[in-house]
Amino acid sequence: MDVVVVNAAGCGSHLKDLAHLFRNDPEFLPRARAFAEKVRDVTELLAALPPRAERHPLRARVAYHSPCHLGHAQRMQDPPRALLRSIPGIELVEVPDGDQCCGSAGVYNLVEPDSAEEIGRRKAAAVASTGATLVASANPGCSLQIRRKLLERGAVVEAAHPVEILDRSIRGR
Repeated sequence: MDVVVVNAAGCGSHLKDLAHLFRNDPEFLPRARAFAEKVRDVTELLAALPPRAERHPLRARVAYHSPCHLGHAQRMQDPPRALLRSIPGIELVEVPDGDQCCGSAGVYNLVEPDSAEEIGRRKAAAVASTGATLVASANPGCSLQIRRKLLERGAVVEAAHPVEILDRSIRGR
């Protein structure tokens, strides 16, 4: 196995941290470390490769939300943005205070619902302020949280993974 590709930032963050999780298990630690070193976020992998398929223009204003598990935990900021910028016609805009959490945070929204609601409302307001018709996030929990909070505001903003947006471009949709 050369590489393990992950399309959810939270899962990738966890898998890349396996060596830390097994630090007290001398028998399993080498295997955990070897596996963790092979884990790549799908945007990390695709942004590093030259395009192989034709990318058709997509006319969309896209706000990028940087998931905490990708931006903070994996320290990966540019690959998802580079992938989105490689799509002709997209106007990529940054969300104000974009490095702030959306309130999903794995199960945070389940164990701290009041706080998650407030954080989610702030994130939705920030996304709405961009005038984007599409919000891109590389973590499904973030996409669900942001989309729900936008709908509560009455905003019509679709949420999608950067790879879903790339797929639309390749398919010409």
